[in-house]
Amino acid sequence: MIELTNVSRRFGEVTAVDRISLTVETGETCVLVGSSGCGKSTTLRMINRLLPHSAGDIRVDGQDIREVDLQQLRLNMGYAIQGTGLFPHWTVARNIALVPQLQGWERARIEARVTELLDMLGLSPAEYADKYPAQLSGGQAQRVGVARALAADPNILLMDEPFGALDAITRENLQNEMLRIQRRLRKTTVFVTHDIDEALRLADRIAVMDQGRILQHDTPDAILRQPASAFVESLVGSQDRGLKLAALQSVAEVMQRHPQPRQAVPEKVSVGAQDSLRQALSVMLWQQLSELPVVDDQGLELGVLTRERLWRETA
Repeated sequence: MIELTNVSRRFGEVTAVDRISLTVETGETCVLVGSSGCGKSTTLRMINRLLPHSAGDIRVDGQDIREVDLQQLRLNMGYAIQGTGLFPHWTVARNIALVPQLQGWERARIEARVTELLDMLGLSPAEYADKYPAQLSGGQAQRVGVARALAADPNILLMDEPFGALDAITRENLQNEMLRIQRRLRKTTVFVTHDIDEALRLADRIAVMDQGRILQHDTPDAILRQPASAFVESLVGSQDRGLKLAALQSVAEVMQRHPQPRQAVPEKVSVGAQDSLRQALSVMLWQQLSELPVVDDQGLELGVLTRERLWRETA
């Protein structure tokens, strides 16, 4: 658990973070979101003492971070940033192995961990382990950055706009990887972004920040349905909140299931059970359909989603 109580950070006469209180539960992904200069990255960097806090208390698992050995504190926190921060003259494998080496892991254990993480993030160890960062695409380099953050199996992940410089398709693919990894590992994660759609997609809870303060800390659903201020409402979008709500729910949650799977149906007039209601709505509108077959990974029809049921669930 991470607890911030009345925490401030001042740079001379400028207050970057102003008396914020925030609790991130064990295994939870908390996303800090807001416009540039709102204090979200400063908040993140205070957690691992890259920046000292000027006032208040920060505790990790009940311990005041100022009373914990700095190296030990950071070794227990994976850290990923925009642009990866990889060492250009080190191979991919050596970059990932950095923290385990600092912790004194045996060579065989490090090599096994590097292989495991490259496989987990969709990078063939045989192809990528000996490459250098300059030989990677932006998305591949960012995957390596995430692998390095996970390398020593830290309890906490701190991620500062790690996908901010990537194109939309690569960014979505990496968001999918993050969701898959989090479902498997359940790390306590603090993730910074300026993109509200990314926040809504990745977060268990979102902290909306403006001018150094937290305006609302709640679930994605609650922030969309009950924004606490005009600023929060403008951030989530007053006109397309319905579509954002639809993106939070999977088709499997609201579909009407058949007693037994049926024959396969064409992909262009069906939707996957794990697709979002927003995707289902898009197919309905494009194909001018009032209902959609819902299929599994083999294309067999599991059930049906009607337009009326979709309306009711997103109202």
